[in-house]
Amino acid sequence: MDPILLGKAVTTPDDGPVHLLPGLGNRHGLVAGATGTGKTVTLMTLAEGFSRIGVPVFMADVKGDVAGLAVAGTASEALQARALDIGIPDWAPAASPVVFWDLYGELGHPVRTTVSEVGPLLLSRILELNDTQSGVLDIVFKLADDRGLLLLDLADLRALLGVVADERKDISTRYGLVSAQSVAAIQRALLRLEQDGGDRFFGEPALELSDLMRTTTDGRGVIGILAADQLVLRPRLYSTFLLWLLSELFETLPEVGDLDRPKLVFVFDEAHLLFDDAPRALQQRIEQVVRLIRSKGVGVYFCSQFPDDVPGAVLGQLGNRVQHALRAYTPRDQKAVRTAAETFAPNPALDVAATISQLATGEALVSTLQHKGVPMPVERTLIAPPRCRMGGISADERARVRAGSPIAGKYDTPVNRESAAELLASRAQDAAAQARTPPAQTAREAEAEGSVGRSINEFLFGTSRRQGAVQAAGKQAVRTITNRIVRNLLGGMRVR
Repeated sequence: MDPILLGKAVTTPDDGPVHLLPGLGNRHGLVAGATGTGKTVTLMTLAEGFSRIGVPVFMADVKGDVAGLAVAGTASEALQARALDIGIPDWAPAASPVVFWDLYGELGHPVRTTVSEVGPLLLSRILELNDTQSGVLDIVFKLADDRGLLLLDLADLRALLGVVADERKDISTRYGLVSAQSVAAIQRALLRLEQDGGDRFFGEPALELSDLMRTTTDGRGVIGILAADQLVLRPRLYSTFLLWLLSELFETLPEVGDLDRPKLVFVFDEAHLLFDDAPRALQQRIEQVVRLIRSKGVGVYFCSQFPDDVPGAVLGQLGNRVQHALRAYTPRDQKAVRTAAETFAPNPALDVAATISQLATGEALVSTLQHKGVPMPVERTLIAPPRCRMGGISADERARVRAGSPIAGKYDTPVNRESAAELLASRAQDAAAQARTPPAQTAREAEAEGSVGRSINEFLFGTSRRQGAVQAAGKQAVRTITNRIVRNLLGGMRVR
């Protein structure tokens, strides 16, 4: 399979093209650099390259310009000259197959999952709960399992929190201490999430992972683009959603080992948001997923300003590196430059630490894994231009892309089937109906039932003043028998 061309090495005059090998694309990667140095263009070049060899890509569009992948670019003289210089004689503007997604359902197909699928750990991060409140949320999920209640949307979760508040003493005895303050704090966090529109993420129809791994009839991988310009304003929701999606891929996909190309490439933009203030349990989960998901055929590419935004345990798993310019203005920047320089395979012809601050826009230091997974010496590289538009698209262009989507209509209408909220509401209505029944009415009904019984009894057995049907029938039977005996006796006497 043809390698993906990233650009042309310019460390020395004799340097040639720099490639990323598809068979090692699942060994993950990092694209780093200061704002305005060309990280987004590099991501677009990567996405196009993977798409052309039949690898689906999923990436977030934080600034709105990644959407340009859906539209052909413009063949300017500067771009054509750059393409020829790099060694792309057949370069021409072209659009990529794209499906737009949006957690809020406005700029793309809605993305939904259920509360149960997200689980208490990630939901606690979305709601920004402390350890005590997270423990109460664990109890809520356990209670739902024990009582057979489905947690599909936030209404279900809120209904179950109401049960926990009402039965707090019994639940505290069985599951652990639940305070009214913790329940109230979780309810307030749910209210904030709803006000920010995050409740639209929870519900059905839930996202099917197969829709992120589509290819076109001509064999190109479909690029899924998540509209995140508004979502990133809620950094915990943004990062936790992408982590949930990555975890779902890890738990759902089968082991496949090393393939000739990845089954999916997952791009995690603004990666520092994933690790900021993340509890230790969550960091361990991230490390586990990144370390093991490559055997599922998924390559994860982190994008951030500084390489040390990614913890060392994760950074060590990222074999393909693209480092754009860093400006060492502050001690923090100088430390980041040293970190970046130390993570590359050395090149005797290149002073990495000095070069990082000298890179022009569209240039980067690149080191990719070569045969047998050996990293190539770092090269100063002129990044290849993408064939798509390097900028945003209009509302009409987005609408045309959405109209031709292969999953049009599948997720657009929400479904609200019977779950915890509906079941608990039904039970509450039944209890309220019984409570509203007047005591006087109950007494009259009982008295009426008693009156019917007494009437039947008096009819059959009579009272002190009159005989009943049974007594009258008995007397009549005795009278009849007595008459027959007397007639027989008298008849016998007359014969003699």
